[in-house]
Amino acid sequence: MQNRGERPDVVADAPPGNWVDRHAPPATRPWLRLSRADRPIGTWLLLIPCWWGIGLAMMADGPRLFDLWIAVACAIGAFVMRGAGCTWNDITDRHIDAQVARTRSRPLPSGQVSLRGALIWLVAQCLVGLAILLTLGAAAIWMGVASLALVAIYPFAKRFTWWPQIFLGLAFNWGVMLAYAAHMGRLDAAPIIAWVAAIAWTVFYDTIYAHQDAEDDALIGVKSTARLFGERSPRILAGFALAAVAVMAVAILWEGRNQLIALAGLAGFGLHLAWQLLKFQPDQGDICLRLFRSNRDAGLILALFLAVAGLV
Repeated sequence: MQNRGERPDVVADAPPGNWVDRHAPPATRPWLRLSRADRPIGTWLLLIPCWWGIGLAMMADGPRLFDLWIAVACAIGAFVMRGAGCTWNDITDRHIDAQVARTRSRPLPSGQVSLRGALIWLVAQCLVGLAILLTLGAAAIWMGVASLALVAIYPFAKRFTWWPQIFLGLAFNWGVMLAYAAHMGRLDAAPIIAWVAAIAWTVFYDTIYAHQDAEDDALIGVKSTARLFGERSPRILAGFALAAVAVMAVAILWEGRNQLIALAGLAGFGLHLAWQLLKFQPDQGDICLRLFRSNRDAGLILALFLAVAGLV
């Protein structure tokens, strides 16, 4: 483990040559690293369900000019609230992270950021997220408030359940309902069904991710679906991929316009998940990380086709 007095140049599990390490002013780097700005995949995975929600709303109701702002607001909100979530996660996990080789160089366990500073940074990001949320209408505001309990609970899930990925999915995909509510002013069945599909997708990709830490997690007693599934992971994850596609198909068919276009995007999404399963090797951390990151492309395929289906 690094000594507190050291100032590491990089975080071990961040992508090499990321923009924070190369371009951000040195004084800002610990805070950006605490928010995981050096690895944008988490922001993408939080944002993409929001864009799914906008697409479903446009399929139900037709496009509106306000949808452009919803899309932009969700992008800004995903960046700052993902940062807030990561900050909260690192505050609660700082002692665990110090025991895991991949995470011990993160800002809190390495001493780049103090606990008090992390708490202030958490509040600052939440205030920015609140300012964005207040522009999206009453229904979206209430949806945002309702998500706070899930966000608060998630970091503790791996201490009391073998299924922390379910809790991550509950919180991370809330945006599909929030964005839909921002457009429609209400919540309908389709985004709730899509939320369930997205939870299955999250279990799929985050189990792949968690296989990187399975050995360390076993040593320190942290639970995960990667440890629970073990060698059965490829077969079980195939079931979650199939569930994600099948349930999302129900959400699409619930809406009335251009379903074939949306289903074509869903087919592309499903084929991407199948490709990941073909490449998946649970004991190869580098492959697991690459496959996890590739879910940005899987989600964007579906988001693009939902947008086209809503706009045509």
